[in-house]
Amino acid sequence: MPVHLHALRGVLPETAYAQTRIRDVIRAQPELDRLGQRLTTSIFDHSGIDTRHSVVPDFADGAPAGLFYDPATGGMRRPTTGQRNAYYIEHATPLFVAAARAALEASPQFGAADVTHVITVSCTGFYAPGPDYAIVRALGLSPHTQRFHVGFMGCYAAFPALRMARAFCAADPDAVVLVVCAELCTVHMHSAGDPDTLIANSVFADGAAGVVVSARPPMPGTPALRVDALHSTLTPEGVGEHDMAWTIGDQGYDMVLSTYVPEIIEANLCPVLDDLLAGMPGVQRWADVERWAIHPGGRQILDRVQTSAGLSDGQLAPSRDVLRRAGNMSSATVLFILQDVLTSAAPGDRVAALAFGPGLTVESGVFTVCGGPP
Repeated sequence: MPVHLHALRGVLPETAYAQTRIRDVIRAQPELDRLGQRLTTSIFDHSGIDTRHSVVPDFADGAPAGLFYDPATGGMRRPTTGQRNAYYIEHATPLFVAAARAALEASPQFGAADVTHVITVSCTGFYAPGPDYAIVRALGLSPHTQRFHVGFMGCYAAFPALRMARAFCAADPDAVVLVVCAELCTVHMHSAGDPDTLIANSVFADGAAGVVVSARPPMPGTPALRVDALHSTLTPEGVGEHDMAWTIGDQGYDMVLSTYVPEIIEANLCPVLDDLLAGMPGVQRWADVERWAIHPGGRQILDRVQTSAGLSDGQLAPSRDVLRRAGNMSSATVLFILQDVLTSAAPGDRVAALAFGPGLTVESGVFTVCGGPP
């Protein structure tokens, strides 16, 4: 039974920062020696990012002193993990609700009364009752809506959520699942001179994205993505486990994003792509897949995937564009890219999607564009 992604909608916080602004703030922190300052400049200037959005307004010109930054001294403050999580609760809830509402409103064949399941995804904060509860209340969904939360899995977590939604729809053809990812990565930004922290500070951003999943065929004139296959794999034991990790510290969450990650992904990419090809009869080469949505963990990851798979600049354009204008929004990012892909794709186009996360875990999917003009 075919299952479809009927609408994908991304939502960004109002505050946007030029990459150069955050670079200069980080570079000015007293924890950085001259080497750290030089690394900051190099990492930020070669990130492939122009703009990132954040729920934290503290770094904007003219902003008063806030929880994270004091403009009078130019120093970043050190809120506790509890303070950061409280800030997450306050600001994540509206983003979850906005993304859920945007996706549902973009699906003309579905209304609030049709939704049977809500799956929320986030790795940047926790609270209960959680965002799944908030969505049900805010959108007026049935109190009997089944609710699930995928937590602390990282950048690839949209795929486990989609796999769960697909299973619900396969088991019940009347199921309508609302999947919503929201990440507030910037509430965990802190100052340190080590390369892992500098890289994390240079790429992560805030954003949310929602999608409606069901086994109902799309309405004529309404583009959708048919889910053909979803795959999950780990790199060989001991490879990448300590190069991408996400732990809870006393002053927020600590991200390990080693400079070796692009090399690890490149070295282990071919088996993953071969699995994708196995689900696409008639496709002989990876580059024959018309559309690609690759999670931009960083510019170098996109570079390595493009070279390894022999992809064109056009095939990488949606991934690079989302990275350029919004940064790495963790789990929400691949849904932003799929939304962009769907706006320009033609019925029958095949889409390959990849995301990478702690472990090192590689999640992937194969989709076909359907619907289209009436």
